[in-house]
This record gives sequence, C-alpha cells and structure tokens, in this order.
Amino acid sequence: MAKSVLITGASSGIGRVTAELMAREGWQVAATSRDTGALHAWAGENRIAIFELDVTDEDSVAGVVAAVIDRFGGIDVLVNNAGYGVFGPIEGTTPEDVDLQFRTNVFGAIALIRYVMLVMRKRGSGTIINVSSIGGRTASPFASLYHATKFALKGFSESFRYEASLHGIRVKVVEPAHFKTGFIQRSLGVTRHSEYDPQFRNYMEWVYQEDRKAPGPELVARGILRAAEDRSLRLRCPVNGAMILALTKVLPDAVWRYLLGSGMTRRPKRSDGGDAAAG
Repeated sequence: MAKSVLITGASSGIGRVTAELMAREGWQVAATSRDTGALHAWAGENRIAIFELDVTDEDSVAGVVAAVIDRFGGIDVLVNNAGYGVFGPIEGTTPEDVDLQFRTNVFGAIALIRYVMLVMRKRGSGTIINVSSIGGRTASPFASLYHATKFALKGFSESFRYEASLHGIRVKVVEPAHFKTGFIQRSLGVTRHSEYDPQFRNYMEWVYQEDRKAPGPELVARGILRAAEDRSLRLRCPVNGAMILALTKVLPDAVWRYLLGSGMTRRPKRSDGGDAAAG
C-alpha cells in the first residue's frame, strides 16, 4: 500500500516540486495551500489530492488533517513547508508583522504536528519533516524575525524528537541554503525605517543578486524525499549548505560578522563589473 504524505505550502516552490516528485515516486500526496487555485492542474492526478489549508487557522488545520486521514486512511509523513518572511529593520515592524511571522513559520507547524501526532502515535510510526533553513543555524542582517522563527523551529524539533521517538516517530529538519523558489518575490514582507533605508536597500541588492543565480528547488525536494525515506534517527538534513556551515565553524565570529555586515554598505557588482543598481 502506498504511503501518504501531507505537504503544506504546496502551491509553488519547494512544496510544489516536492509534491510532484513524491507522487512520481508512488506516494499518495495531500497537497495543501491557502490558495488552491495554483493546484488545479493536479485535479485529475490519481496520487495527488488538493486541500485548502491556512496554517495560521487552528480550525483549518484540524479540518484538513481529518480530511486527509479520511481520504488516505492515515498520514505517514508530514512536511511542514509553508513559510513566510519579514525582512527589514526591527524598528520598522508592527506587532502584526511579528505575529504573522511566527504564526506562519512556527505556530502553524506546531499545530499540524499536534493533530498529526494523534494518528501517528496510534500507528506507532511516522516521520515529521520541518523545512527550516541554513538560516536556522546562522543569521544575516535585516532578517531578525525570519531567523528567529527558523532558529525556533530547529530548537523545537531538537527537543520534540525525544517525545516523538517514544512512539516510533522520527523528526527531521531539512535545512536548504539559498534556492530560487519564488520566495523573495512571493512570500516576503518588507518593513522600512528611515534610519536604516540606505543600508537595507543595499543589503537587499545582495539578496536579489544571490536569488538570480541560485539553483532551483529540485535538490531540496530530493532532500525532503530522502528524509521521508530515512529510517535513521538523524535530525538535521542540510541541502547545499555544507560550505556555509563549515565556514561558521572555522572562521572567528569577528570575521564572519565583517563578511555579512559589510553587505549593508558594500555595493554588489554587476556581471559587467559595475555597481548593481539600487532596488
């Protein structure tokens, strides 16, 4: 019997590619999104079922988990992939910015885990995959709220794996480096404050430049599939982040701080050698 997976944030980027990959590999896929319009292309797919899910709404989470269990008879793997980012100076944020950032990236994932655990615990098996980021181990300027949620998800997972293991359930944290997923254009909220505008604009030029040359999300989807099939107790599953993680261990903090901090004032170079235009 085919195993089933519930994937959040499946309408685009990492979630979409992962849903398609796992369906091709024979999984029964519950593809969820707040906006299911982008999922209609899968309406005729035998292995992909579409569900509307708002991870920030407890009733929506409970209803979708129940519907997926009714459709597939259970949930073997949960992939908490839905994400949102707030970039910009913390002085420019509002309480609503902070709330949405944590409700989407942390509280939504925990809510899904709470409901999915019931069925996994009764079965005595299952895998919970939290898609974090290399940004859950090291942080860059002007993304303090986003990094806070990724560090929180990593810390939650590291502790939660112990209680999950009591019932045969594995916990994995997939940690992608920068991939071109449309996240910067689609799922990024920006805050502003006049005291930081020049430095923030300059740093975002580096972000846009890195995004333009980043690889696509296929490697991350493969990493999630490997995590879903991994029977070991390994927690962290970085994807393309080995170099960054190695540098954070080897370089003194002062050097690492200089390298990242200089992005607030040092201009990125265009491919023709000139300065990139300000965004």
